[in-house]
Amino acid sequence: MKYTVITGASSGIGYEAALAFAARGKNLVIAARRTQKLEELKSEVQKINSELDVIIREADLSLNENVYAFYESLENIEIETFINNAGFGNFDPVGEQKLPKIETMLRLNNEALTILSSLFVRDYANVEGTQLINVSSGGGYTIVADAVTYCATKFFVSAFTEGLAQELQEQGAKMQAKVLAPAATETEFANRARDEDNFEYEGTVPQFHTAKEMADFMLDLYDSNKVVGIVDGNTYEFQLKNPIYPYVTRNPK
Repeated sequence: MKYTVITGASSGIGYEAALAFAARGKNLVIAARRTQKLEELKSEVQKINSELDVIIREADLSLNENVYAFYESLENIEIETFINNAGFGNFDPVGEQKLPKIETMLRLNNEALTILSSLFVRDYANVEGTQLINVSSGGGYTIVADAVTYCATKFFVSAFTEGLAQELQEQGAKMQAKVLAPAATETEFANRARDEDNFEYEGTVPQFHTAKEMADFMLDLYDSNKVVGIVDGNTYEFQLKNPIYPYVTRNPK
């Protein structure tokens, strides 16, 4: 029995991705800090397909010891797809940003994702049909005013994942690594990024996608042989692309 692992599954893109993969008949491991939200998600999945197995893992992945413990808890589970979706943003000028929040963001957006990606590659790189999907952002390709540090974390995610994808290809590995780069998406993201409780996208953000739309885009990326799935920041069209960042092979021919 194979599983799709999704971090940050308690809301937003992670939540909708779980439902989308469940509709494909995929067993799930769903992870987040809020157990009650995961229980609600499990109930929704069972409405789609009561025969699917859904494993809940409560985990605060902003602490590295929890990241390792989470991955170790999957030791007896056969993983088919690993989706690193957990992360959050911040909107503040660099000189005014709250550093405890920034430290947590760096650990979650970058350190947790790197650790989990590395462990998954170590164990599954040569397993047929495996995929790693890391969720970046349009801010991983364009620097946004008052979100410089957040964008920098997502530039890391994009560069790391694109580079990993090409490294795996060079090695002839069977795993595919891919990066999803949403633009504005109606989730809880803005609340945490702005330290607000009830941010309204409608009437405030000129263009945005719903979390369900982004989950559908994720499936498009999953089904493709492309490395990057990115929302165009001007047209808001979803595009599947080859790696965007330059990559210099260690042994050029």
